[in-house]
Amino acid sequence: MVFSFFRKQAQKMPERPAARPRSPDWPESAAPASQPPESLPPEETPAAPSDFDFGAADVSGIAVEHGEDPRQADIEQVVVLFANGQDAMARSLLEDYVRSYPPAQSRPFWELLFDLLQVQGDREGFERLGVDYAHACETSPPTWRDAAPAAAGSAPRRRVLALPGVLTADAAGLLDELDALLGAGSSLDLDCGRLAGCDDAVAGRLADALLKARRAGVAVRLLQADAFLGRLNERLVAGQAEHEPAWRLLLELLQRHGTQALFEERAVDFAVTFEVSPPSWEAPPAAAPAEPGPAGRNDAYYLAGELKNCRFDELAGVLNASAEPVLDFSGVRRLDFYSAGQLVNRIAPCQAAGKTVVIRHPNRLVAELMAVVGLDRLARIILPKS
Repeated sequence: MVFSFFRKQAQKMPERPAARPRSPDWPESAAPASQPPESLPPEETPAAPSDFDFGAADVSGIAVEHGEDPRQADIEQVVVLFANGQDAMARSLLEDYVRSYPPAQSRPFWELLFDLLQVQGDREGFERLGVDYAHACETSPPTWRDAAPAAAGSAPRRRVLALPGVLTADAAGLLDELDALLGAGSSLDLDCGRLAGCDDAVAGRLADALLKARRAGVAVRLLQADAFLGRLNERLVAGQAEHEPAWRLLLELLQRHGTQALFEERAVDFAVTFEVSPPSWEAPPAAAPAEPGPAGRNDAYYLAGELKNCRFDELAGVLNASAEPVLDFSGVRRLDFYSAGQLVNRIAPCQAAGKTVVIRHPNRLVAELMAVVGLDRLARIILPKS
């Protein structure tokens, strides 16, 4: 597969220090200041511990290290409140900040407040806020974005299922998941990069699932399949009437990941070996095109809705399957603190391996939370256009 790569770095999120937990002996009061925090002497900010267990963090008691921008403490408190579902408090603080900060410094709070109203579906409040913004900042406000029906689902979301190691009867759960995905008509990327082999029972189930998907017009794309396909092809000898399920799997894989000439050669071998009519070549169903992304990319993985308590297990295959994975957050309304930490755990190995992960079009509340936990240091975060 040939991948296109992003060249443009428009609106990349600035890097910020990662969040750390509040030490138990710190004071419990975390009420935000009603005025800009220039009055807080730097020496009063306590040092934070160095370890962070995202799985056990209590978002109501986190502390963060602040950068040079004195507004950042207020921004971080707002986005953590929002991530924790405390929308009313977050909105109240933002409404206070857009009034208390001078116009030249208040724009980040306006943007967060617009996005909060958009998430809440409060179009009337959004339009009233637009009038206030125009008067205060002497510029045009952002426009309301009408959500298309099933906005996140309208862009095809390709699932990735990774087939690991040597598959035997122990892989029944994984094969059940494959059957369920294909039965639901989900376009699927089947990652064979770690697949070393399978027994005849598994081969038969895989062959049946792929055949059923092909007849139903469900697009299945094979990723990193060359090595497994080569081993399977070498294992099957014409004239030796054994491993019939593996032969059927080989032919199904060649339908998707081989030339017609090679398929027809092995189909004749299969027919001679088992004394049956040779199967015919059928072009596999084409994958539905995803919504084009920046630079014409259409291979993004789409997430949507309220991401709460997510471990993102499915992202392992997504991140391994591409040289520059793209995670599209345009349909995500909210990301909670636990899920943001799990996203760090998923993406950090890619950054360590020199792979660039792109997080595309999160709203500003989600993007700022990503910056709080340090995701902006692990991935390129591209904000949507205003």
